[in-house]
Amino acid sequence: MAECRVIHPDALEVEVRSGSMTRLAGVSQGLVGSTGIHLAIATIPPGCASSPHYHVNCESAIYVARGHGRFLTGLNLETALPIGPGDFIYVPPDAVHQPVNDSPTEPLELIVARNTPVEIVVEVPVASHSRRTGKQG
Repeated sequence: MAECRVIHPDALEVEVRSGSMTRLAGVSQGLVGSTGIHLAIATIPPGCASSPHYHVNCESAIYVARGHGRFLTGLNLETALPIGPGDFIYVPPDAVHQPVNDSPTEPLELIVARNTPVEIVVEVPVASHSRRTGKQG
């Protein structure tokens, strides 16, 4: 019989960085053997951003837990959507995006869920987008 698991904060799985964003998984294939879901918390330091990227094999749902910023999207990151605590974001497969923390003092914390245990991420060259965000990673 399958068993429920509780993953405490000191046991989170450290994942790959994307620009200045760090991500810690609480539900993952490595931690609990999940096969169709992944749940993590991503943190972007003040004044920073993730790398521009897209996910080939999954859709994602993001909840803004803390902080304010912009969610850049579009092929050239031409659309800037303001985000703040309580907002939900849907990211379909292949959608170029980049969360940006606009606060000079407060981290941006995002709860990220996706429908696959392992994502395939394609980074978009930063040079083509650094003017739009004012950030380099």
